Amino acid sequence: MNVLLVEDDDLVASGLEAGLALHHCRVDRVVSAREARQALEQFGFDLVVLDLGLPDADGLQLLRFWRDRGVELPVLILTARDDIQARVAGLEAGADDYVLKPFDLDELAARLRALLRRSAGRACTEIRHGDLRVNPSRGEVWLGDRPVGLSRREWALLEKLLNARGAVLSDAQLRDAVYGMGDDVESNALNVHIYHLRRKLGKSVILTERGVGYRLGAPVRLNRDISA
Repeated sequence: MNVLLVEDDDLVASGLEAGLALHHCRVDRVVSAREARQALEQFGFDLVVLDLGLPDADGLQLLRFWRDRGVELPVLILTARDDIQARVAGLEAGADDYVLKPFDLDELAARLRALLRRSAGRACTEIRHGDLRVNPSRGEVWLGDRPVGLSRREWALLEKLLNARGAVLSDAQLRDAVYGMGDDVESNALNVHIYHLRRKLGKSVILTERGVGYRLGAPVRLNRDISA
């Protein structure tokens, strides 16, 4: 899960970055509305965690700016504004969830996973693709009854493809799912991750659409896809 964190409090942000990393999230942080707008224009994210008390604008203004321009990315407001009117205003401005500070990190991570499931059109916590089973909350991948170990970036790539439900994703979309805003990415890095996923899960798990990008292949079948 690739999260854009819009939070100007260093202490809160550092705790979120460290805690969400343990829940298999990659977090890119910005501290202002201007930086948040630029980040969404230049990079792809799965969802946004938005503080309302930003130094250069109110978070609700930023949220309305995105919704007025057709940005449908799930947004979870994380704020200390605890009155009913503020919560109603946040939800009516286009927020998908509203969480108060202080918060429980496990609950926050669960809410983010629920938002991602809904945006991907799924209800179940476990993702099944033939004999391939993925549990995002536990960070587990199974092929039949055999656990499969994936690196952090292989996990991010697989989750992005699974949530795309067969849609073709460009090289840029997949790189944004795997790497942070400040990461230096070698030209063949994405191909290396795709190679390793195919080796572990079967050659047909990721299909190449030449000149366009990549998409999830047909449901993985052990006898058909995995070589001895």
